[in-house]
Order: sequence, then structure tokens, then C-alpha cells
Amino acid sequence: MSRNEALDPAGRRDERLVELSLRPRRLAEFIGQETIKGNLSVFLQAARERDEPLDHLLLYGPPGLGKTTLAQIVANEMGAPLHVTSGPAIERPGDLVGILTNLDPGSVLFVDEIHRLARPVEEILYPAMEDRKVDVMIGKGPAARSIRLEVPAFTVVGATTRQGLLSGPLRDRFGIVMSFTFYDERALFEIVTRSADILGFQIDAEGAEEIARRSRGTPRIANRILRRVRDFAQVDGRVTIDRGAARRALAALEIDDLGLDRIDRAILEAIVRRFQGGPVGLETLAATTGEDAGTLEDVYEPYLMQRGLLHRTPRGRCATPDAYRHLGETPPTPTRENPGEQDGLGL
Repeated sequence: MSRNEALDPAGRRDERLVELSLRPRRLAEFIGQETIKGNLSVFLQAARERDEPLDHLLLYGPPGLGKTTLAQIVANEMGAPLHVTSGPAIERPGDLVGILTNLDPGSVLFVDEIHRLARPVEEILYPAMEDRKVDVMIGKGPAARSIRLEVPAFTVVGATTRQGLLSGPLRDRFGIVMSFTFYDERALFEIVTRSADILGFQIDAEGAEEIARRSRGTPRIANRILRRVRDFAQVDGRVTIDRGAARRALAALEIDDLGLDRIDRAILEAIVRRFQGGPVGLETLAATTGEDAGTLEDVYEPYLMQRGLLHRTPRGRCATPDAYRHLGETPPTPTRENPGEQDGLGL
């Protein structure tokens, strides 16, 4: 086998198609999130035995952990058609009515970023989820009247990174609520090994371990890093991705031993070196780093908190002693006047 065949057997392949090819299609192929998998397998089997659609399902957690993939798996396991949309894409109630009235019986309707549905759209979705009916207004002014249309039995799978932004009435209509957590290194190792096999190139255990360790607990990031490491290995003339090849590529990508990238380090450096460890308000931190506040809150902070490098407090963000040490700085000694501030308690 030639070097190019080993590392890039498909030649010029569209990156989006590659990403889709790596997604598991059945629950048995899904790696990690064992509690979710175990419970969902029970719910799916029970729904199939009753010949009913699965109850409405809400998936929440940081981006890249498999919420979209699991929605596709639900449709495959139920043998049902999958309809995909997102909260921002449904601008008017009539858009949702059109989607709902054209569903086939048993369909799975996947709504990404469901927390961004407009309130008038939510009002249409409530009776559809609960009673399988939608109310449509005909005409305008004094002649306007409402008619109620039947919709087939279906399953809503909603995905969100910010469950707290969901309205109470919408959240209460989901019979199954599942929370995604970051993956451990063992699960990410399995994901990297599986993806390399699907893509048709060779990676040894140490190379896979290095990528898994620096993937921020996120399968999407693990697969993205894997493809970029493959590029470096190919250009270097390596047939197999080993630890040396992985480390060279990760250094070029500015991903350090904890999986932190340039923006992660910029956040910690701003808190530690410009604001003496915090607390720092989110908007101030966004202005300092040049990143959107929502991106900092949804994409970067969850992993920094999970690694014990950042605390959220009522007064703002604080760096932990581990953050100081990771940046090569000496953690400050807590003061007698405010002993909790340095450890992020903000007391």
C-alpha cells in the first residue's frame, strides 16, 4: 500500500461528507455516554413493542458531544423518517405549521438550538406535542377565525446547549430529558481508533491516546484533530500516525497537553495576568480576548471549568491555582481579608 493510499485513500473527499461518514448509525455503535445509551435503549425497545413513537426527547449539553448523532440514531432505531430543522430557521408560526402538517406518521422531528424558537412558534408546538393538533388562523381582522388541524403521531427531539433558556412550558412537554457530559479519554480513544479505521488510514495506540488526551472531552474535536494530524503525517511521509506524528501536528495547531488552544490560554492569561486572577465579568473578558461573550460561555468555559482551571462566581470569573501553574505562574497566597477570592469562591 502506498503512503497516499494509507493516509488518504479517497483522495479529495468533501470534508462534510467525511464528518457524516464518521457518525454511528445505531445505538450499539455509539461510544460513550453509557447512562444515556442504557436508558435510551429501554425507551426505544418499549416504544417499538407498543408500536408507538418514542416520547418527546430533549438533549442538552456542550456542543460536539453527539446530540445530533443521537437524534439520527433514534430515527434509525425506530425505522422512522427524520426531519431536521433548527430554532432560528423557523421564523414564523406558519413555517412550523407547514412542517408539522407534512410529517409522516411516526416521524422524528429534530430541532437543533431549540432554545432559540420564537415564542409565537412555541405556542404552535405545544398542542402539537401534547394533543397532536395545531391551531391555524384563517383570515384577518374581524373575519379571522381559528381552525384546528390534526397532525400524525411524531417525536420531537430537541437539542440545546443552554437548557436554562428554554421556557418552562416547552421544557415540561418533553417526556425524556437527557444531559450529555464530556467524554473520558478511554471513550475518545475508541472514537479516534474507529474513525481512523473508517477513513482507511493507520494509527497506533500511542498516537490515538495522544489525540484523545487533547480533545477536550469532545468527539467532534477528536475527529477534527484526527483529520488534521493525518494531513501533517501525509506531508511528512509517514504511513502510520504514531505519538511523534501526533505531537508534531498538535504543536503546530497550538493545542497543548491539556487540550487547550490559543483562545483557552488567552482567557486564562487575561484573568491571571491582566486582572490578578479575577473576578472578571464575562463582557469584560470578551472585550479583552476579542471573542463573543456567548462563545466564551458556551464553548470555552465548560471545559476550563471541568479541568478545574476556572471558577464562575457571582462577581465574575476567577482563575484557580491550577490555571496559574499551567501558565507557569506562581499562585497567589490568599489574603486574610478575602481568603475565598483567590480560590474562586468569591466570598
